[in-house]
Amino acid sequence: MKIKKGDNVIIVSGKDKGKTGVIARALPKSNQVIIEGVNLKKRHQRARKQGSKGQIVDKAMPINISNIQFVDPKKGGGTRIKITREEGKRVRVAKKSGAVVGK
Repeated sequence: MKIKKGDNVIIVSGKDKGKTGVIARALPKSNQVIIEGVNLKKRHQRARKQGSKGQIVDKAMPINISNIQFVDPKKGGGTRIKITREEGKRVRVAKKSGAVVGK
């Protein structure tokens, strides 16, 4: 998976198409990611203590990585990522602008 936690991504298909967000969690075994504020579902939460009330909570659910694209740091749109070697280190590079991505 070329996408990591903390990357800025855009949704390219599905009900949240066009929304952008930051990856909160990456699930590489299932090729899915959880993005803050995107793909929200209502979940019922039980009361934790005696006398308190239960509630309905919006929870971000996983989305497949085929439905997202990395946001290019220079041009702003969606782009793919390639991995190159610079000075013996593995570096992620945006394909549209050629900008080095991440740390």
